[in-house]
Amino acid sequence: MHIRSSRICAGFGARFAAAVATAVILAVPALAADTVFPTGSRLGIVPPAGMVQSRNFVGFEDPQKNAAVLFTTLPAQAYDSLDKSMVPEAMKKEGIEIEKREPIQLNIGKGFLLSGTQTTNKARYRKWLLVAATGNVTALVTVQVPDQDPAYPDKALRDTLATLAIRDSVPDAEQLSLLPFVIGDMAGFHIDEVLPGRALMLVDKSPDPASDQAKGRSKDGGKDSAKDQSKDAGTLNARLFIAAMPGGPAEPGDRNNFARTTFQQIVGIKDVQVQDAEPLRIGSQQGFETLAKAKDAQSDTDVMVVQWLRFGTAGFLQMVGIVRADSWPTTFNRLRAVRDSIDPK
Repeated sequence: MHIRSSRICAGFGARFAAAVATAVILAVPALAADTVFPTGSRLGIVPPAGMVQSRNFVGFEDPQKNAAVLFTTLPAQAYDSLDKSMVPEAMKKEGIEIEKREPIQLNIGKGFLLSGTQTTNKARYRKWLLVAATGNVTALVTVQVPDQDPAYPDKALRDTLATLAIRDSVPDAEQLSLLPFVIGDMAGFHIDEVLPGRALMLVDKSPDPASDQAKGRSKDGGKDSAKDQSKDAGTLNARLFIAAMPGGPAEPGDRNNFARTTFQQIVGIKDVQVQDAEPLRIGSQQGFETLAKAKDAQSDTDVMVVQWLRFGTAGFLQMVGIVRADSWPTTFNRLRAVRDSIDPK
């Protein structure tokens, strides 16, 4: 039957119009639901009704029912490994009885889904494990709900998993919000990695003029591909590691030895020649500076290394800058600008 046929009866047309209207009405709530990205996560979903963003892990939870959706972001190459290892026999050793493993196609890429049960000392749970290959990461989503709980039926949770989304990056301000300190001046450095609640790595790179990524284009002319790879383009001039650490020297007289010990634990450098080591004030707190010449352990490039320790009552702040020797004169002041702008929350 062709839509243009004059023989379409009015009754059929009326029923068709009514069906379309009903479908539109039913679709409104789905369209109104927004994807939520937990703070600091590239992964997000439309969370199931009853769950809120967790403060204890990356994902969503219903604490009263002990139900949760957890996100884990892994390197892209992890997908093939998980595809081979996450089989029913292997999962049984982890205490999870897999009832079904099935391929799944999502808007963000291919994947597979395992569903089954897990029994603990406290209760029996329904379990879903979704693994998806998307862009330059592998997404692992784990769903756990009490068995037979009517609040979270299987279909609702499958619908939730189908909304899995990924964003290109996490905004800098959002990443920094995960740290126990604030940085007032980034001094031109860029975030490379954040360890929530503890530390971050800042980097400074010179663009590579010969790189397609540095020019904002990929080999196939696609902007997204260039964006995914842009952080790897260029020459690394400097990196600055900043971490809030527990403990510290019990007595002020122990700070010299403590600084020497922490400096010796810095990885990625060799042939170290300490040039200076002395106490100094950083802001309103006591600190210690260690300065040395060294070589990069991988490239054998000459580098300068500075470690600042800032001592507090509940721990200490460690800041380690590693800079190419030829960039040191201009970079050192920028490192100090970052150092002096850091305040605890």
